[in-house]
Amino acid sequence: MIETIWLTVKLAGLTTILLLLLGTPLAWWLARSKSWFTEVIGTLVALPLVLPPTVIGFYLLLALGPDSPVGQVTQSLFGTTLPFTFEGLLIASCLYSLPFVVQPVRNAFEAIGDNPLEAAATLRASPVDRFFSIALPLARPGLITGTVLGFAHTVGEFGVVLMIGGNIPGETRVLSIAIYDYVESLQWTEAHILSGGLVAFSFLVIFITMSVEKKRKARA
Repeated sequence: MIETIWLTVKLAGLTTILLLLLGTPLAWWLARSKSWFTEVIGTLVALPLVLPPTVIGFYLLLALGPDSPVGQVTQSLFGTTLPFTFEGLLIASCLYSLPFVVQPVRNAFEAIGDNPLEAAATLRASPVDRFFSIALPLARPGLITGTVLGFAHTVGEFGVVLMIGGNIPGETRVLSIAIYDYVESLQWTEAHILSGGLVAFSFLVIFITMSVEKKRKARA
């Protein structure tokens, strides 16, 4: 059980870090770009919100499997393909949790408006300086919300995890899969312990998110 919890925390932590590194610049571009193409990308980012996890998992299996270009490259370089490995599970988690990080950060960037950035520009601040000195500090509530939601959503994944990772102990067997296994084998005590822990964790996530949003509105 400890191994499963550690694997879940490891997956959620790495997923959240990667999404913050990749999703923050993407959210900035979505918030600032005036191109018609912006909403096409925004729609693609938001797709996991409405697509069934099994659909995402199915297409990821095709995209990462041995018959795909990606699968052939990984097979030739590493001697294996990504499905049913921790690395494949990490890629799937990043794609599935992407909107839960990008959307709050994008909303925070959009709420800043143009005035602070224009004022910094008049003081000869470069675009990079404006981003790190003005935009990121002002968007901190959105970054916190995105971090919490991204981590929590990864912890609660089931469909995508099962499709891409399977149920390999120590490699891809995370909490949601373990609970399913315990219920199927009628191990109610173990299922109660893990499920109760996730209920408490979910309550804490919602509480933190609502508290951050309340503070943001109060400052506004």
